[in-house]
Amino acid sequence: MIPCPWIMFWGMMRPCLKGAGGWLHSSNVCGECCAHAQFRCLDCDDLQLYCRGCTVANHSRSPTHQIQEWTGVFFQVVSLKALGLRIQLGHPVGQHCILPRQAFNGEFVLIDMNGIHEVGLDFCGCETSNSHVRQLLHHGWFPSTSTNPRTAATFRLLRHFQLLSFELKVSAYEFYHSLVRLTDNTGLTKPKWRHLKMLKHFGRGHEEGGVNGTSQGECVVICPACPQPGKNLHKGWALAMKANQWLYATFLAIDANFRLKRRNVSSNEADPSLSTGWTYFVEETDYKFYLAQHLGEVQEKSTCSSHNAVNMADTKLSQGLAATCVGTIDCARHNMKRANGVGDLQKCEKYINMDYLFFSSLRDNSVKMLNVSYDIACQWHKHLWSRMESLPHSHHLDYLSKVIRFFVPKFHLPAHVAKCQTIFSFNFTRFVGRMDGKAPERGWSNINPVAVSTKNMGPGCRRDTLDDHFGNWNWKKVVGLGASLLHKMKDARVERAEHQAAFEEFDTVITPEHRATWLNEIEAWQENPNDLTLANPFETKSITITQVGARRKLAELEADELQCGVDVSLHPEISPSVLIASGLDLEDEQCHLSSLIDSIGPHATDIQRGSLIWKPNSLRHKIETWRGVQVLYMPAVQSLIQGGHEDHKNAKDLTLWLPSQLLNKPCDQCLQNDEWELQYAQAHNALEELCQCLRIHCSLLTFKREWLCGQGANTRGQKRPRLSAWMALKSLAMLLKKKDWHGKLQELEDEHIKPLMDPFGVGQGRHQVSWIWMMEGINCNGDESTDDALRWTEEIELLMEEMGRVVRFFNWEVQRWEEWRTQQADIRRRLANHFGGLWAPYLPQTLDLSLSITSPERELQLPDLTIPDVPLDGY
Repeated sequence: MIPCPWIMFWGMMRPCLKGAGGWLHSSNVCGECCAHAQFRCLDCDDLQLYCRGCTVANHSRSPTHQIQEWTGVFFQVVSLKALGLRIQLGHPVGQHCILPRQAFNGEFVLIDMNGIHEVGLDFCGCETSNSHVRQLLHHGWFPSTSTNPRTAATFRLLRHFQLLSFELKVSAYEFYHSLVRLTDNTGLTKPKWRHLKMLKHFGRGHEEGGVNGTSQGECVVICPACPQPGKNLHKGWALAMKANQWLYATFLAIDANFRLKRRNVSSNEADPSLSTGWTYFVEETDYKFYLAQHLGEVQEKSTCSSHNAVNMADTKLSQGLAATCVGTIDCARHNMKRANGVGDLQKCEKYINMDYLFFSSLRDNSVKMLNVSYDIACQWHKHLWSRMESLPHSHHLDYLSKVIRFFVPKFHLPAHVAKCQTIFSFNFTRFVGRMDGKAPERGWSNINPVAVSTKNMGPGCRRDTLDDHFGNWNWKKVVGLGASLLHKMKDARVERAEHQAAFEEFDTVITPEHRATWLNEIEAWQENPNDLTLANPFETKSITITQVGARRKLAELEADELQCGVDVSLHPEISPSVLIASGLDLEDEQCHLSSLIDSIGPHATDIQRGSLIWKPNSLRHKIETWRGVQVLYMPAVQSLIQGGHEDHKNAKDLTLWLPSQLLNKPCDQCLQNDEWELQYAQAHNALEELCQCLRIHCSLLTFKREWLCGQGANTRGQKRPRLSAWMALKSLAMLLKKKDWHGKLQELEDEHIKPLMDPFGVGQGRHQVSWIWMMEGINCNGDESTDDALRWTEEIELLMEEMGRVVRFFNWEVQRWEEWRTQQADIRRRLANHFGGLWAPYLPQTLDLSLSITSPERELQLPDLTIPDVPLDGY
């Protein structure tokens, strides 16, 4: 155990502390007036002893310092109030008021960084004096109440607590008890520091209407990179938007956090919010009124996958909870909360809640293009505009004049049906860059730690606390834009070059006819993605040859023979095709058992060792049962089984003697044909599975290493069935005298198992596409790598536009804050200069950083903005 440094220090200094003349107080004479000294201060720079009068005089400007008095034996704590220090408000330090007004009952508690203190306090009672609250605020103390305040906290304490709550998620309760451990006093009341700081940060004291003139959503940290007409768009944006409208689109992401619950405690009357819709939460009164009007509406069930957020919205248990979660509308590209885009949800993600939040965050939005991401967008967007009609008129959106597209985040997309995976895919849609749509979930990790402390808060305190945290999150994102956009730009340039080279390599191995046909399909589908009559070139094509299909085909043939009076079955329940299909299933089980035995190491558990006993026994029993029927259809097998001495063999090594293995023995040709159909289908099934595993392995969406390992294990486990299928087909082709039966089907070797575009393979021009991708029915068109180069090119253009918008936004804020002559203007100016220096090598010289302050609806007659790909040497 490592000793505490303070304990080690105390041990070394202990001999010096003995007696009143020890090291800590070498003299009992006051260092200033030479009177008897017995007091020292733990917060001052020295531990010199002073007399009572000098101690009080020295702390007229430091009334919260901790004083100790020497008793002759030990030091004990004594307050400055007890020594006679009185603090006079409303006058400079050292001056006395002719009409002092003592604090309530002469008791006043001041909370500071080093604990909780009783102080002697006098308010100014002069005729021109301010109220007691104003006197405290002017002195840098924040009162706990607005009338007859008896407790206050210093501004530095509140700033310290706010930063701790942001970074460490410390609750007020925990922070208070840490102060209690420094003192013996109590009495912390609920502070409203967050609200005051918010108003200060947004300059409400400088506005003509003051605090009361604050409008909805006016106190939010705005995303500087998103298009903000009149704030960060260049002078020619209206004209440039005609040719490149997608560069001025707003990206939104919708999600809900089910950890941010609130118990049904207190009420809005007892604990109202200090800001009524000024920040991220919607205005509560109008929101609750709208929900009450539509409380009885039944939500439409999902027609896609079984989305619990949709289907269970009316059944989700919410007993004892006033809010089951919080829904948010975020800036999808930069992960910031939007104004009036946050609200409590009462029963899961009901459409009425999310509709209100969505349209509330879009009020007064003049952008012409919206890209909306939601994990249930395929269901939520249905009838959205008809539901909008029930909202207040202020929440209506002129959707007919805008381009609005809906997407499902990339992580959630595989859980949807195949149709949704193409229509709502970011990867297959033009002009979205490298969006993934999961911005809100990245922010939940920041806010989740406060869920415990806010769960039992009243409604107003909770909303104000979460609003403050959301504002801090947005600000951290703003000051981090310099590094984050720079990282994205560097990454995008590298990825664009790599994917462009990969696409060009792929383009050289396909035929001109295939290329022309595919390009026509892509262009037609991208122009009208919702036209159901057009073939989707990105949709995964299901293979036409499957093992299930082959079994169904053989069963249908046997059914037709029975209708014609032909019965070839020798068993009442097992037909010839079922016998062969069961044999192939047993062969698969033998393969899996072999893989299991190979995977268990020398330190196997008892459960693993037990499975090595019962699984072979179970498989042997299945094989023996199957052989009982097999000898009816294939009598020649009986002699092979009896002469094979298989009693001591493991079940995985038993020969099944399928028709393909009876080269020199008689066998019914119908059985040979049945095995041919099933083995041929199995070979194609295995190839499709292999190609799918290779797609997953190389996909940019693959992020779970454990899942990749599982796929790899499955791929290795299927190696033997593919090989056995090939050998069986060769034998059956010879028996059935089939010629040119395989077409492009070949014997699978290790060098054939490679992805369509191998990122770690040979260089451009040397890569050869494996024959597994040339097989009929294997989907090659749906591979996302062919469209990645275009998405990375779009990402670079979007990033350049966003960098310019950020600089222009800061310049706009500089102009705004300079009118009030505050430090905020200098902060924005330094941010603009710093970001501009970081981005200079990646911005074109012709980038227009001048600001448009005209109406967004007015088109400016200026030359179109061109952005050549020429780097800058300096900013």
